[in-house]
Amino acid sequence: MVDLYAKEVEGVWFGVAYQGEEVFATNFASDEKSVFQGLLLSIPFDVSFERLEEPSPFAEHVIATLKNVYDGKEVCNVPSLAMQCLSEYSQKVLRVASLIPLGYVASYGSVAKVAGGSARGVGRVMALNPFAPIVPCHRVVGSDFGLVGYGGGVHVKLEFLRRERRGYASKWEVPVGGKRLKVFPVEFVLRKAGKR
Repeated sequence: MVDLYAKEVEGVWFGVAYQGEEVFATNFASDEKSVFQGLLLSIPFDVSFERLEEPSPFAEHVIATLKNVYDGKEVCNVPSLAMQCLSEYSQKVLRVASLIPLGYVASYGSVAKVAGGSARGVGRVMALNPFAPIVPCHRVVGSDFGLVGYGGGVHVKLEFLRRERRGYASKWEVPVGGKRLKVFPVEFVLRKAGKR
């Protein structure tokens, strides 16, 4: 049985679907109904679930983690994510995206070069990311640093990136299993967005 829990923190609803100490899905939205709908769409269809009124300490930890990511803070002690329900390709893409550091972005194409597949394939996985924002799909952008696609809307993606800016100036590469993921400062995206 998967437990579902949601909580409003400073005007934003955060939710988690979990079993024991393993997360099946996370979500955030402006209202409780949307959070639960998102969680239900992300858990396996053949799994029974229960909505909890009182959280476990683990659920509270996950909600606090979600809030920290939402606020643009560095997060340590990320909970275990139940990726075994996803395709092998989705798991690869989500693992690569999870390595994009705070304050940086990567293009869909750069993620594809490390995870395999195409930029479009990466985009499909990001659109269905069951662990947003813990797996930071908001840090995956167009090759020209344009904001493309985001479940909550491009304006939400932009706000995430504004909260995550750290004043970095140089690109760098993250080693990933013998390959290198090119990442760029969030400021590149913010400058492009400011020119619109």
